[in-house]
Amino acid sequence: MALPRSLPRPRTPDPMDAPPLRWGVLGTGWIAERFAAALHAGTRQQVYAVGSRSPGSADRFAAAVGAPTAYGSYEALVADPAVDVVYVATPHNAHHGHARMALEAGKHVLVEKPMAVTLEEAAQLVELARRGPGYLLPAPHVILSPTLQTIGRRIHRGHIGQVLSARALYGHSGPTWGPWFYRRGGGSLFDLAVYNVTSLTGLLGPVQRVTSMTGIAIPERIVDGEKVRVEAEDNAHVLLDFGDSRFAVVTTGFTIQQYRCPAIELYGSTGTIQMLGDDWDPNGYELWQNEVGAWQIHSETAPDWPWTDGLRHLVESIGDNVPPIITPEHGYHVLEIMLKAQESGRDGQARAIESTFTPPSFEERPDRGSAPIAHDRTRTEE
Repeated sequence: MALPRSLPRPRTPDPMDAPPLRWGVLGTGWIAERFAAALHAGTRQQVYAVGSRSPGSADRFAAAVGAPTAYGSYEALVADPAVDVVYVATPHNAHHGHARMALEAGKHVLVEKPMAVTLEEAAQLVELARRGPGYLLPAPHVILSPTLQTIGRRIHRGHIGQVLSARALYGHSGPTWGPWFYRRGGGSLFDLAVYNVTSLTGLLGPVQRVTSMTGIAIPERIVDGEKVRVEAEDNAHVLLDFGDSRFAVVTTGFTIQQYRCPAIELYGSTGTIQMLGDDWDPNGYELWQNEVGAWQIHSETAPDWPWTDGLRHLVESIGDNVPPIITPEHGYHVLEIMLKAQESGRDGQARAIESTFTPPSFEERPDRGSAPIAHDRTRTEE
């Protein structure tokens, strides 16, 4: 299911010279706190309003982040005409409803992952973003990482030949807060695998087929001091088919205590690239080329790169009037992979992936100096 993009808008002067945008934050949890801190630290933006179902929580969060306005409902924040951008940081199964509400109000939206928990919901968001004035930027933001973009350039320039196989890993022992992580709409696929799947599809393009083994390895958890019955898969191995016998596997789960191995391994016909660290927190990469015959170690060039970098990117995209390189179509494709991985894990059957998207090219743009800028979207794409 290929979904069309919105048309590009004319470029304007440097977005960082424009007046700060007024951000509204939906949710008052840990991740909302991290984004609010990153917003203040990394841009000249401000949290203008906070919305929560609890007026007390909204008041406390607004005071903590210096926001002048607090609302005891999500609807009231979205209806505020002074809000330019809405950041959706509510539980997984609420993302679609809150992002839809904000897009329908004409706002720009940065929505946490996953942007929805059904394909019907995700398709609705993509269509609203295509037709409306606001940009929709879904998390995660891994393809903005300078390290991932460098790896992408090396792949596309043939430095390891054709990529034939890949592996990716991200997991931990599981959240001890927020029971919704373990309920339907939660689970390690939506919370963790989404990073690896976004990275691999960003580097290698759309997936054609998915097969997986998934399950609930730990049926009960202690969350917020209470026993919780686990309803969503907490353990998964997902096999991705990119076509032409090119495969990748993603290992994820709330079942991994620690690990010491690359986040992403890409095996080409003439070499290998391995991203060190995690794809949301890279620590450089290693390169093997047959013609060299030795591992080449590349230290992290951006050790302070934040996983919240979508904030900066969305600010620049709005100021430039150029759609973000993190597209709703890519978010939709990743969601379809995860949902069909769940289906495959339950009955053992492979699933065809019907959606597609245009992956970024990661080539540098001369007008932006040496900074790695992904796919130039200032041209209309058919």
